[in-house]
Amino acid sequence: MTSFDLIEPYTLEEAFSLLDSGDPAVRPISGGTALMLMIKAKIFKPVRLVSLRRLGQRFSGIEVSPDSSSVRIGAMTTFAELEHSADVKHHLPVIKPTMLTLANVRVRNVATVGGNLAHGDPHLDLPPVWTALGARVRVLSKVQERTIPVEQVFAGYYETTLAQGELIESIEVPLKPGWRSHYTKVMTRGPHDWPALGIALSAKIDGNRIEDLRLVLSAAVDRPTRLDGAEKVLRGATIEEALLDRAAEAAVSEVDIKPDLRGSTEYKKHLLRVYVGRTIKKLQGG
Repeated sequence: MTSFDLIEPYTLEEAFSLLDSGDPAVRPISGGTALMLMIKAKIFKPVRLVSLRRLGQRFSGIEVSPDSSSVRIGAMTTFAELEHSADVKHHLPVIKPTMLTLANVRVRNVATVGGNLAHGDPHLDLPPVWTALGARVRVLSKVQERTIPVEQVFAGYYETTLAQGELIESIEVPLKPGWRSHYTKVMTRGPHDWPALGIALSAKIDGNRIEDLRLVLSAAVDRPTRLDGAEKVLRGATIEEALLDRAAEAAVSEVDIKPDLRGSTEYKKHLLRVYVGRTIKKLQGG
């Protein structure tokens, strides 16, 4: 491993000044679990890493809005904090079961919510869940602040829309009365392995009728992807086998499935056909 500088600024202004070099080998670091693996593998050779761990409350904490309409999660919140938060358990119950197969305890104690998004890996479990929940990300730079939907963070395989020097400050998740969510992680190996396919679903279901929904695919595509065609088939419809089959075919036809070590394109298409229906039935059954 080559040597590099690791600096821990105490103010946001200092952090931006350290990042404002134009050199792609200068990067921010939060938990660093993925970044350090890339450095050890010599995929990335930094000259300076700017730690965000001392930037204070603005980047930390989990807060429910006074009117209980949203949950704000600081970018430096660790997976362990997210997993064990009483507010998250109450308001975002889909998160707890998702965390149980998301890496191991050692990683969850260090990895952060913001760093997970900024990494841009399409196999990660939380980004499709945030997308299904309709979460938005607050992004800061030296000259501006902007808020974008989570899905707009991703530009492709390990690519994001974050510019050099931009930092994720927080995620805000809206709370929708009557909506429930579920994440299906399809694995071909161990319980903490990367998924061959991930499906996140958030929906408002009244009996057998799907009033509204957000359906998101991950791992089989190069970024978390809303399945708009399948959503159109399902929205306002009554749940039955024929409907689920049509939705599955719509999902398969609207995305470019990527093969990898966990499955060929045809295998992942088969998984998608099967698990669209299973995920909807799981959510319907509570």
